Amino acid sequence: AAAEAPLRWEPRCRQQLRHLQDGARIAARLPPRLDGHWVSTGCEVRPGPEFLTRSYLFYSNRLFKAHQFYYWDPSCREPSYSLVIKGKVRLRQASWITRGATEADYHLHKVGIVFHSRRAMREVAAWVNGTSGPGCSGFLPAGRSWAPGALYEVLSAKTERDCTAALGFAMHELSLVRVEQHYQALPRPGRRLVEELYLGDIHTEWRERLHYRPTGYQRPLQNALHHVHPCPACGIIYRADEHHPPILPVRAELPMQLSGSWVSTHCEVRPAVLFLTRYFIFHGSNHTWEGYYYHYSDPLCKQPTFTIYASGRYTQGIPSSKVRGGTELAFKVTQARVTPMDQVTVMMLNSSEPGSCGLTNSWHAGMERDITPTNGCLALGIKLPHTEYELFKTEQDARDRSLLFIGERPTDGSSPDQPDKRPTSYQAPLIQCAGASEEFSEYISLKYLGKPDASGNGALKPLPVAFLLFIALQFLRWD
Repeated sequence: AAAEAPLRWEPRCRQQLRHLQDGARIAARLPPRLDGHWVSTGCEVRPGPEFLTRSYLFYSNRLFKAHQFYYWDPSCREPSYSLVIKGKVRLRQASWITRGATEADYHLHKVGIVFHSRRAMREVAAWVNGTSGPGCSGFLPAGRSWAPGALYEVLSAKTERDCTAALGFAMHELSLVRVEQHYQALPRPGRRLVEELYLGDIHTEWRERLHYRPTGYQRPLQNALHHVHPCPACGIIYRADEHHPPILPVRAELPMQLSGSWVSTHCEVRPAVLFLTRYFIFHGSNHTWEGYYYHYSDPLCKQPTFTIYASGRYTQGIPSSKVRGGTELAFKVTQARVTPMDQVTVMMLNSSEPGSCGLTNSWHAGMERDITPTNGCLALGIKLPHTEYELFKTEQDARDRSLLFIGERPTDGSSPDQPDKRPTSYQAPLIQCAGASEEFSEYISLKYLGKPDASGNGALKPLPVAFLLFIALQFLRWD
């Protein structure tokens, strides 16, 4: 088994991961305060794919008015239709499943739809008339002409009419809520308050999304008054309504350039109670890759539980046939190593079935072990060798930083190991921290990211882990 490798990372990558482990000075109140206007910071992609922007207004009396603007294109410049949603939300207790989140109940009063083209009206009418139950079959009579700006009611609590199922529409995202505050450093001396609203994730299977109760988050909304600057989309979305959907600025399409190093921008949460940060190195010259997955037990990524290192090869990308702007690749995983970082994980790995996860009874906190000889690790859901069918996209943000979007993981915890399971939406973006000429593949242990102990070495301190870790590990699929 391999011991700790020398610490020799590209400084910007190391600095970014240290920043994340330190919690980036994030504050999260329980219960959160929802009052205010929250907007998307760009064009969002939901499974399907669906392209949309959101603008949610929460009032102090618990009422809310939400706008969802849908588009034909991944740049959110060709509006299809808009939904205006009115209802009431009530915060409940802290979630016992998703640490750091608050559970909520909501009730919808009305949902209306405005079509922005004759094509959109024709398609939606066909969905509703063909798939909805009694009372919705005549939602829009065949041959009815498109009326620009007309608002059609698709849900009314008063009349008990609900024709939204055909749209795949549900507001279950409101059942899981988290608000984070942090400060953005400015080019000149000073800093700016940023508030982000995390709402529940959308199931990756269309048939499940109407019933799914979230345990993870989707891309956060930002407070219209306290958002990251610059944000060209924020003001446009803030001023929009159902009759005037936001048309986002033109963005140049970037070629897929994977070479270099990419790292998480924040502590990420996944369904089934997984918190992690990711670090990838892509070697474009020979199409090999390396990935480090740092798992934690808390939503600020301060309490490490275990780390997975994986490597292998990837194919030449081709434009996606399903998701405009995306690139399809296949990744083969041939090698993997695991480092347990706390005693709970050590005990679990040492009690795994002999021959199913590395050398039997060899696990110790902070010590890396190779799981390639045992074809993976059954306890962690890792199988080797393994092929995954992926969806990638690169963008530049408003500060000209390169971002990498990797396909969203299946909500049920499975792996996209078949072409028909290839993702149609994306995870939180990674940021490029080193170019192709600055690649470093040496492993860095989380224990070196902490403060030094009396001897000057990074201190590894066993951390308590909630019982929920055991639940999470039952569903874990590293990605």
